[in-house]
Amino acid sequence: MCCSKVTKDQALEIIKRYEQVLAIISKYGKAKEQLLSILLDIQASSGENYVAEVWAEVVACQLDLPITKVHDVLTFYAMFNIEPRGQYVIEICKSTPCHVTKADAVVAMFEEVLGIKLGQTTPDNLFTLMHTSCVGACDIGPVAKIGDEVYGNLTPAKVAEIIASYRGVSLCQK
Repeated sequence: MCCSKVTKDQALEIIKRYEQVLAIISKYGKAKEQLLSILLDIQASSGENYVAEVWAEVVACQLDLPITKVHDVLTFYAMFNIEPRGQYVIEICKSTPCHVTKADAVVAMFEEVLGIKLGQTTPDNLFTLMHTSCVGACDIGPVAKIGDEVYGNLTPAKVAEIIASYRGVSLCQK
C-alpha cells in the first residue's frame, strides 16, 4: 500500500524536470563560470519563470558549489525569481523621473486591465506586475518594461492594447 501524496504522473513530471535540469547543466559542461547562464536557462524552461529551491540545490551539487553561492546569485540579480511568476513580468519603473510623471497612475492602469494588484500574478499565470528600478527611458516616462520591450507615454488605451497584444487578442475596431 502506498501512502505517498505524489501521484505517478507527478513523479514522472519530477523525473522529466530533473533530467531537463541535468541536460541544461551538462550543456554548459558543468562549468562554475556558467552559473548565471545555467540558472537563466533553468528559469526560462520552468514554465513559471523562476528557479525552484530543489533545482538550485541540484545546480549546487552538480557544480560542486555551496548552496549559499547559488542563493546569493538568485537573490542578488533582478533577472532571477525564486517564486513563481507569470510568463510575462511587467515592470513599472519607480525611479524619480517616472514617479514625477505619474508612475502610480500607470500601475493603476495595469491593475485595472489585469485585475490584479502590484506584486501579484494573474490567475492564468500569464502576467506578474512589479516595480523596478530605472530602465533608462526617462524621456518617455513613466514606462513599463515587459521582457526586453520598454513601453512609454502610457495611456489607459495603450496599456489595454499592450496587454491584448501579449494575450494574442486584437483590439482593432471595425
